[in-house]
Amino acid sequence: MAQAIEEALKADQLNEVPVGAVVVLDGVIVGRGFNQPISSHDPTAHAEIMALRDAGNYVKNYRLVDADLYVTIEPCTMCSGAMVHSRIKRVIFGAVEPKAGVAFSQQNIFESDYFNHTIEVVSGVLAEECTLVMQTFFKRRRKEKKALKQGD
Repeated sequence: MAQAIEEALKADQLNEVPVGAVVVLDGVIVGRGFNQPISSHDPTAHAEIMALRDAGNYVKNYRLVDADLYVTIEPCTMCSGAMVHSRIKRVIFGAVEPKAGVAFSQQNIFESDYFNHTIEVVSGVLAEECTLVMQTFFKRRRKEKKALKQGD
């Protein structure tokens, strides 16, 4: 998870929502990603998707059987679907995402009986650290927005 946090800080440097992810297979990081939908003009460029793409390129296969995906924040529906299609074995996330998280908060999409693959979910790994990264980012953004309004 520490490596996923490092990826999240890369997103923060680009003023993107700081979410980071890594894919681990046989104890080796085979994929890395961080949020970049704004800078890449790509609504699918979430950290998990970027890490899955990177891992697929590394193993030369779109199936990532027996791989674990670590992500700093609870995944959304899009990213969860991509994990199912890539056959991720386990998703490990840090902080909950109460508004859009679908591994715990709004539902557990991974327990749906209509998928042909199930994914184990582990939550709360380095949750405080993951939460702090997000809170720091949004505090800064609010401060910047307030400064812009005062400058008008």
